[in-house]
Amino acid sequence: MNRSLVARLLIALPAALALGACVGPQPGGSLARMERPVSEMPVGKDESRGKAKVHVELGQAYFQVGRYGVALDEAKAAISYDSRYAPAYQLMGLVHMFLEENQIADANFAHALSLAPGDPEIQNSYGWFLCSTGKEAAGIEMLQAAARNPYYQTPTRANANVGLCQLRLNNDAAAERAFLRAVELDNGNHQAVFHLADIAYRRGAYEAAKRYVAAINQTVEPTAESLWLAIRIERRLGDRAAEASLVQQLRRRFPGSPEYQAFLQGQYQ
Repeated sequence: MNRSLVARLLIALPAALALGACVGPQPGGSLARMERPVSEMPVGKDESRGKAKVHVELGQAYFQVGRYGVALDEAKAAISYDSRYAPAYQLMGLVHMFLEENQIADANFAHALSLAPGDPEIQNSYGWFLCSTGKEAAGIEMLQAAARNPYYQTPTRANANVGLCQLRLNNDAAAERAFLRAVELDNGNHQAVFHLADIAYRRGAYEAAKRYVAAINQTVEPTAESLWLAIRIERRLGDRAAEASLVQQLRRRFPGSPEYQAFLQGQYQ
């Protein structure tokens, strides 16, 4: 799975994994395997649900550091305590989505949603999965339902996913509306701001693009993508001093990046 796709998938994660600036799964993460006591005594319904919840939260933590097999084990353990606990199936769907096992992922997302109809977290994850597997119309409809849910704590992510899905359909106008809504809800949604900058750049609105990308690069650590976009914007605006300063940052921070290689090869777009 390429780096760009992984970055786009991150916004599909549940809130426990993606608050504020998203940090994706890191393969080879150092989270130690935790021993868990296995009770041989029957447990009540409430206690079963509580144990299932703990296993899902632990599985999410392993998923976050790229320990996919362990995350699946934790999801299965959760189901062994409570076979109707929807977040366990959502976690399984997410893991299989990252492993590109799409048929299994789809079945788990669908089952999670059947257990918790209208759950916006599951709709957000499942909606982006549908978008990323060529079912953009169904995905957008599900994502919009999640974004409209008044009880959803992070609708900015669903709106940003709508924008990403619209980009897959080459619909910049609809994508821009979705990203603007995402930013209205949370101006710290840097993914949405980046795509607003990119859309503005492609439209030739270079001053607007500059404001958007500067809002990212001056607020958080710049990425190779955000620096490369800023460099191309300054080239279009004719500010060679600003361009040179940004190139220096790109060279220092990301000398092995595809973006720096594009600069060396003069592949301005």
